[in-house]
Amino acid sequence: MSNITVRIPVPLRPFVGDAVALDTEAETVGAALEQIGASHPGFLQRVVVDAGEIRPYVNVFVGSHNVRSNSGLDTPLSEGDVVSIIPAVAGG
Repeated sequence: MSNITVRIPVPLRPFVGDAVALDTEAETVGAALEQIGASHPGFLQRVVVDAGEIRPYVNVFVGSHNVRSNSGLDTPLSEGDVVSIIPAVAGG
């Protein structure tokens, strides 16, 4: 397993004890999000839909790469990777 950091956006911080980032060990993006969700109720369903896909208005990056362009939640992680959750911003 790889030690990684997941950066938490402001709208999700109330679900993770106001943490800016959380460290976890995981082999894939999905596993990292599931581990955080297991210890922080309410977090996971705001990032992932029931079908096991990232919500449409949420982007997840490993470094500077959007995981939608890779393998989605199956995107592999390496030691020291930083996963960033970025909610879409809309308005007009």
